[in-house]
Amino acid sequence: MFTGIIEAVGVVTRVRERDRIRAFTIGTPEGFLDGVMPGDSISVDGACLTPVRVEDSAFEVEAIGTTLGRTRAGGYAEGSRVNLEKAMILGGRLDGHLVQGHVDGVGELMSIRDNGEFWILEFRIPTEVHELTLLHGSITLNGVSLTVNELGEPDRISVGIIPHTWNHTTMSTLEPGDPVNVEGDLIGKYVGTVLRRVGFERPSSS
Repeated sequence: MFTGIIEAVGVVTRVRERDRIRAFTIGTPEGFLDGVMPGDSISVDGACLTPVRVEDSAFEVEAIGTTLGRTRAGGYAEGSRVNLEKAMILGGRLDGHLVQGHVDGVGELMSIRDNGEFWILEFRIPTEVHELTLLHGSITLNGVSLTVNELGEPDRISVGIIPHTWNHTTMSTLEPGDPVNVEGDLIGKYVGTVLRRVGFERPSSS
């Protein structure tokens, strides 16, 4: 479990292709991996991945078909910058929101608007996530816990990025057309699933 508060930005330093696995080595700032062991969990752009090898300032993860098909990991190359967060400690601060690291799908950055003191980014997200997203609710984009600033139909949302987030995550490097990993709000997903199972139908807008 994660919080969506990014701890560091890492860089993909090596990509190895195997028959059904893609392995990545990710370089990290000094000290980020203190206490991390192989088998632990690290959020890489919002996807929960397991380090199979850990060094002083680098770790290696392996992605299989499910991860490669539902996240942007299939597009990583040497030099790709990624948002990193270690698993939360039970009893610690929950500064963002509850994030599983289970990416629901890939969205796309549509536009960036510079408002002088902050930035408004508009994204297209999977419709199944959009249906469970609330205005001023939470969403995770590339592992970053964000508040939905605008909710447009049928698949658009906008979020506001403050300078700290802009400077300490990969949000500032995104350009229109870039893909992003999207994880919908955990509570919304569970509530929506239960309602569908008991036969609840969404009221028509007419």
